Amino acid sequence: MEWRPYCLPMIRNAPNGFAWMSKRIVILGAAALLWCGGAGTLVQQAGPADRAIAATRQPVWTEVPWPFPMDQWGKGKAFRCQPADCGGDVTVYLRAKIGFCNCTTGVADDDELDRISDFDLMGNRLTALGPGQPITVAWMKGRARAFAIGEPRGSGKSALSLGFNNRCDAIVATAVAGPDRSNALETAVLEFLNSPTVLRWAEATLGL
Repeated sequence: MEWRPYCLPMIRNAPNGFAWMSKRIVILGAAALLWCGGAGTLVQQAGPADRAIAATRQPVWTEVPWPFPMDQWGKGKAFRCQPADCGGDVTVYLRAKIGFCNCTTGVADDDELDRISDFDLMGNRLTALGPGQPITVAWMKGRARAFAIGEPRGSGKSALSLGFNNRCDAIVATAVAGPDRSNALETAVLEFLNSPTVLRWAEATLGL
């Protein structure tokens, strides 16, 4: 399934009484349609047990300090979800890379996702666990791919790298969790990326 902004033509053609409906409202409205977008795709791929967990838990994400030293992309945002909410301890590291995305095709394949990903934050010790999958974050398209940190399929942590773009500007998210990564956890991460908290940050960071 794919989220399509059906409300945009209506707003463009609306009478003056509706002119106050700004692009910000349309973008934030995408969060309410999340299950018609990328997160719905992940839920479809999840098994019955994962769907049951996702349905009963209501993840709570708390902003925590950015733990990495300054580099060319600057500091980003970090958010943590407790095991009671997400089924495991997971932290999402989020930041923008302005002008770093392929302006023509966006994050269309795993090569582009790997190129823009924040692997260096993990010491470049990641091993792909399989091919990536397309995702949708509000009006932006991209890909997500699962990795093992350290030895492949070992007892260490796992990571989910997500990259999506607005024209030439990329937003990169890295979700770090324990070794028992589940589809329900991936769904929770993508759901958070579609939340008003992240979308407001994306608007401000991308200058929209």
